[in-house]
Amino acid sequence: MAYEMIVLDLDDTLLTSDHTISPKTKQALLDAQRRGKKVVLASGRPTYAMVDLAKELELARYGSYILSFNGASIIDCKTNEALFSSTLLPETVHRLYDLSKRENIHIHTYVGHEIYTETPNPYTTLEGEITGMEVIPVPDFKAAVTEPVVKCLMLAEENRLAEVEQKLQLELAGELAVARSKPFFLEFTEAGVTKGTSLELLANRLGIKRADVIACGDGNNDLSMIEWAGLGVAMANAADTVKEKAQYMTASNDEDGIALVVEKFMMD
Repeated sequence: MAYEMIVLDLDDTLLTSDHTISPKTKQALLDAQRRGKKVVLASGRPTYAMVDLAKELELARYGSYILSFNGASIIDCKTNEALFSSTLLPETVHRLYDLSKRENIHIHTYVGHEIYTETPNPYTTLEGEITGMEVIPVPDFKAAVTEPVVKCLMLAEENRLAEVEQKLQLELAGELAVARSKPFFLEFTEAGVTKGTSLELLANRLGIKRADVIACGDGNNDLSMIEWAGLGVAMANAADTVKEKAQYMTASNDEDGIALVVEKFMMD
């Protein structure tokens, strides 16, 4: 069967290791859209850090979508309309700050097109480089966050963050969605908000059946959409947890894995 929508994580999935879209993959996605298929970019990244990639793939021209902040925002690229948005209240962010201090790990959040952090660290620096957003050191994190934000990240070395993830998933169950997007990025969004829940919302709005959706990813924050989609695809470089849940495994992000999926499942 030919699927109608493909949903793509960005880093380590759609993007190669140098954070670009390969020519073969770009052409495959443009060809799919010309055939009436929908392309959705689904990332933990802020919307601001996804716009240039959406332009490169001509999502506005073909009426496709951005699903950013791990599902906390859905943008119609053609109209620039926000179809869905969720936020964390300042007091929730302040509580997360206190938890980060308790666990002795870093935290940052997004205000406008800037990243706020109280303790500059290599992980936040990397996020700034990936997203193109300026990192703003603030002397008092709580005082700097006075309005709702879309999400927060806690950051630490992989093994330490895995321990914190397990602890906080239990502690915050039912209150916040907690998932790692990279080994050293632990993301917090509103309870019930994941890539999977937002993908379901978007597909329903567009009248696209679950069985007609492909979702591709590599990290644990992709699990919800991979499990929801009619065809869940893991990259060859994906985490073992993702490979276990996916129905199909493609080549790595550096071997045109996404182009191969498009050619195999969307071009009949």
